[in-house]
Amino acid sequence: MSPDDRRSAIVTAARTVMERRGIAATTVRDVAAELGTSSGLIHHYYASMDDLLAEAFEQAAREDLEDTLSAIADESDPEGQLAAFFDTYNRSDDSGMQLWLDAWAEASRRPALRRISRTLNEEWQRALAGIIREGVDAGVMVCPDPDASAWRILSLLDGLVLQVVAHGDVVSREQADAWSRTAAESELGIRAGLLTPTLAR
Repeated sequence: MSPDDRRSAIVTAARTVMERRGIAATTVRDVAAELGTSSGLIHHYYASMDDLLAEAFEQAAREDLEDTLSAIADESDPEGQLAAFFDTYNRSDDSGMQLWLDAWAEASRRPALRRISRTLNEEWQRALAGIIREGVDAGVMVCPDPDASAWRILSLLDGLVLQVVAHGDVVSREQADAWSRTAAESELGIRAGLLTPTLAR
């Protein structure tokens, strides 16, 4: 294997273990066993486990972000873009949100993971704030502070979905989806029902 291919294989193995055991429980030995190699090889390519976990998390989490950005780009108006944002966000499976839950829990102890999770979170916020600004400029949304509204909406989305992942019998995925859409409609002064999921519209 070339060095790049070897690094890619290590990251893929780390993702597999992280999804199975959780970030906190993933060790160099686990990743080496998944890859069928030695711990020494992992250390040769990654100076610390924190760096490996951060890179594996970024790869997994960025895939969901890229899916959402692609769906937004396919829409020609701010209202359609906002609906696409919700449609793709809520299409993510529980394993993706479990990784985020793990990452946030570990971020205070792992600087590299904290840096990556913050960067990705800010990219999600900027994508949403950009849609809101376009909506305000087009006269279809009312919002004095798009950045603040984007943080509030995103925080509600994250909080509700994490409730679903951690306590599925308290809040259902359908409830989390509906409540977050209704809150966004109210926050942005847009017509009730505009953000109804695409398949139901």
